[in-house]
Amino acid sequence: MTVSNGQEKPWGSSDRPVVTRLDRNARLLAIGFAAMAGMVDAIGFLSSGGFFLSFMSGNSTRLSVGIASGAPYVGMVASLLISFVLGVTGGSLIGRKGIISAAKRQALILAVMSALLFLAPLLVARDVPLLGLCLAAFCMGAENTLFERDGSVSFGLTYMTGALVKIGQGMATLISGGERLVWVPYLILWLGLVSGAAIGAALFNAFGIASLWLPSALAASFALALLFADRTAKP
Repeated sequence: MTVSNGQEKPWGSSDRPVVTRLDRNARLLAIGFAAMAGMVDAIGFLSSGGFFLSFMSGNSTRLSVGIASGAPYVGMVASLLISFVLGVTGGSLIGRKGIISAAKRQALILAVMSALLFLAPLLVARDVPLLGLCLAAFCMGAENTLFERDGSVSFGLTYMTGALVKIGQGMATLISGGERLVWVPYLILWLGLVSGAAIGAALFNAFGIASLWLPSALAASFALALLFADRTAKP
């Protein structure tokens, strides 16, 4: 269920000198992770009044517009951007020395995410909403390192620009007589994030920021599943 060097087609950039390949189980995990990110981003978007917890290109644009127009939200969006980058840094540092297995590394990152996503709504309820949102953005940064290998991330789990580019390239390959289904895995990954976002929006309308407890529970479930798979895979 972790990164594999099998013969499956890569879900990553083809111009990398070393291409990370994912086995079938890991692809299913990636879709689940993308759905979880969609939930968190939608909940954060609705809670913050139009800012993102995982889509940092959008936040970067909003930061630039805010600086140019003197908008009062500049500090908030800058905090979210910094938190996301710190999350990537933290996730990348976990297991960097190769002391633990890939599955245990992923499980540890997911456990941290679960704890912080559980804490975030409590902070919002305590009238420190920015801190709660920053913790969630930190989690989204860390999530993008789940399939990191040799310090390089094969594809993003919380943003889909790369996946949409791959869909377009795959369709061009299809039209020109090449492989017909090379774009389908990227479409499924995108649909995972979109579906998660729809679920997150529906949950927020019903339960508010406490909806983050669902992705918190999902992260914990994924962590336990990875640990179980790692244990049963050992002779």
